[in-house]
Amino acid sequence: MTVSIPEQVNAMTVDVEDYFQVSAFERHIQRSAWDSTPMRVEANVDRILALFEQNGVRATFFTLGWVAERHPAMVRRIVAAGHELASHGWEHIRVTTQQPEAFREDVSRTKSVLEDIGGVAVSGYRAASYSIGAGNLWALDVLADAGYVYSSSIAPIRHDLYGMPEAPRFAFAAAGGRLTEIPVTTLTLAGRNINCGGGGWFRLFPYGFSRWALRRINRTEGESGLFYFHPWEIDPQQPRPEGLPARTRFRHYLNLGRMEQRLQRLLGDFRWDRMDCVFGSVIAANQAAAGDGAAAASWPAAGGREARV
Repeated sequence: MTVSIPEQVNAMTVDVEDYFQVSAFERHIQRSAWDSTPMRVEANVDRILALFEQNGVRATFFTLGWVAERHPAMVRRIVAAGHELASHGWEHIRVTTQQPEAFREDVSRTKSVLEDIGGVAVSGYRAASYSIGAGNLWALDVLADAGYVYSSSIAPIRHDLYGMPEAPRFAFAAAGGRLTEIPVTTLTLAGRNINCGGGGWFRLFPYGFSRWALRRINRTEGESGLFYFHPWEIDPQQPRPEGLPARTRFRHYLNLGRMEQRLQRLLGDFRWDRMDCVFGSVIAANQAAAGDGAAAASWPAAGGREARV
């Protein structure tokens, strides 16, 4: 008798920011110019909402407070469609450039504004450019203090701009067990973690590799994957600032014209849901353990590099 193994459900996520707000453009488009720059994020989010509706997919939208404040109706459409509203910080500032008090104010303000606009509780956070790592693990405590119950802010990879390859590859308890950190999905090949959770890697690698990698995560490792992308990645007609370095142009514009078609395939090839649903049992278990005084189970263990504020 053949026993059918149910397919894992993966988490689909969108980082809601406009093209001119990415970290790679911060030296080329000043924040003071943001309000005078035509925004494309709302139209792109509406296309994504239609795409998800066509495929019966619910997702988590990590949204900048700056964007939400200017597009409240878009935020309400996200919530009305059954998606999870989560925080991406106020204006895409990397945590590596913030001091603890500035970070605390940022994440608290964003949470409050998103909840006021969306009319729902906000429990999740994702740092700009996955900018929480070995040097600023204090940020996880700040997030827990601010009322977040999970974060998706660590990339367990080696990268020239970010990453913490020694971090666990899958969800783990942090901040004394009060917060669950859910890293971007990676696959270990030849002793090195490779990102297979979206973004530029999804546009760089052939779709067949991404499908194979996620199936291996689901079927061989028995874990749920986490996928992320940005609204500007389905917008090949976006303006192109002058003076960008060659590496930045390559990373940002590579295969934008193929992205939406690849997403269509991905949505059909796997099962998807919101972060708080896919990882809800893990988050609840960590919260319960922390409430029972089982904080010693959190990562890093005693003697690790977690710093306190």
